Amino acid sequence: MEIVLTSGYILFGIYIVTLVYITIFCLLQLHLLYKYLQGNRNPDIPHHKEEDVYPMVTIQLPVYNEKYVIERLIDNIVRLDYPKTKMEIQILDDSTDDTVEITKRKVEEYRNQGFDIQCIARTDRTGFKAGALKEAMSKAKGEFIAIFDADFLPRPDFLKKTMPAFDDPKTGVVQTRWEHINQNHSILTELQAFQLNVHFTIEQKGRYNADYFLQFNGTAGIWRKSCIEDAGGWEADTLTEDLDLSYRAQLKNWKIKFLEDVTAPAELPAEINGLKSQQFRWMKGGAETAKKLLPLIWSSKISSVRKIQATSHLLSSSIFIFVFILGVFSVPLMFFIKPLGIEMKKLTMFMVSFMSVMIVYFIANVSIAWPKQNKAWMVLKFICLFPVFLSLSMGLAFHNSLAVIEGFLGKKSAFIRTPKFGITKKGESVSKGQYFNAKIDWVSVGEGALSLYFIGAILIGWNYGHKDFFVLHGMLAIGYLTLFYYAIEGKFSKN
Repeated sequence: MEIVLTSGYILFGIYIVTLVYITIFCLLQLHLLYKYLQGNRNPDIPHHKEEDVYPMVTIQLPVYNEKYVIERLIDNIVRLDYPKTKMEIQILDDSTDDTVEITKRKVEEYRNQGFDIQCIARTDRTGFKAGALKEAMSKAKGEFIAIFDADFLPRPDFLKKTMPAFDDPKTGVVQTRWEHINQNHSILTELQAFQLNVHFTIEQKGRYNADYFLQFNGTAGIWRKSCIEDAGGWEADTLTEDLDLSYRAQLKNWKIKFLEDVTAPAELPAEINGLKSQQFRWMKGGAETAKKLLPLIWSSKISSVRKIQATSHLLSSSIFIFVFILGVFSVPLMFFIKPLGIEMKKLTMFMVSFMSVMIVYFIANVSIAWPKQNKAWMVLKFICLFPVFLSLSMGLAFHNSLAVIEGFLGKKSAFIRTPKFGITKKGESVSKGQYFNAKIDWVSVGEGALSLYFIGAILIGWNYGHKDFFVLHGMLAIGYLTLFYYAIEGKFSKN
């Protein structure tokens, strides 16, 4: 009996540790909201009016097998309202499919119209995106380098709105806010936009206002070429080369300016495997970058507050490990509540984490990012979306935890790009697309098993009167079951 009780105390201890970690994470989000609301560090950026004051800009478009969006991308870039003589376009094409011929045709078309445009093709994908950017930079004519992924559609005035921010010679990077051209395609894209809106308002602007370290997001931003060189250049030893270089640049005292009011529309992953591959890359790359750079950060001369904030930022992907542990360990724990005399009501103080996240997401979406509509309708939409978002986020904990663990263990993997399908309208199908992945891997099977695990926990709790975890287990069951359903649906829709 003593061994059983000891096991119960251990389970309860682990459960409390995970609750504390998650609560601290959520309170840090609330802190960024406070910094966001506290003030606006963006100065009034002047608009250059004379052509001779516009600096030379190289626009780099790294692509790999993007036949559905490459024409749209190139057509959009040449429409940028910027002097043609001050703009160079480099298409960094590592493609192995029809994208190659489409790119060549578009390059020839616009070269005949007087654009300085070229395709830089590599014989192999060494270093993946980072490798392509590194190789092309040596050929770049521009003092500044703008980068756009294949699914981005910057507006014509993008460069004119962003380039004046470099009047400050210590500004090494300008990052803009992402918008979503296919947010209304499905509940999956709606929920992704729901989360990204927080990152591109509260998180990025909050860190910027507080003078904490922030990041270049890999696209829809501009680098000063000398900043890249001074920071050590693009490196391919992590899957998030953008985050890595951002931090190395800031450790060299370069500034990153975040322009919340300048937006760049982009396409969200429209199917579950595309979303998962993106999440895996971001989570694993974040862990790899943390492992690589945290020693440098803590040995640097920056303030203790900035060190702590940088640490929480780089370790943010680890939240999924704690969410996963919290869920799995809560099931056996419910059998020890009465034997150990645990008063679950005392744990309601940890509800502050739920309330913090809800406030952050409400302000980021309803008050800032969503198109302004009837207020009552927006609040109702938020009330419906928020619990669904939490369920799906908790369901992703298993998949994302594996990515984070691989990152910290140093297990190397290829840069798996997120396929784009040119999806812009609600209900358009991606299942017939060449890049659609209908594979059901062992992680999806594990998610199906976890959904049964939590459904079983609900039934057992009901039968034996253990109702303290009903809401938690219900959300976890829904999250894992939803991911498993999407995997199955993708398999049959492809067939």
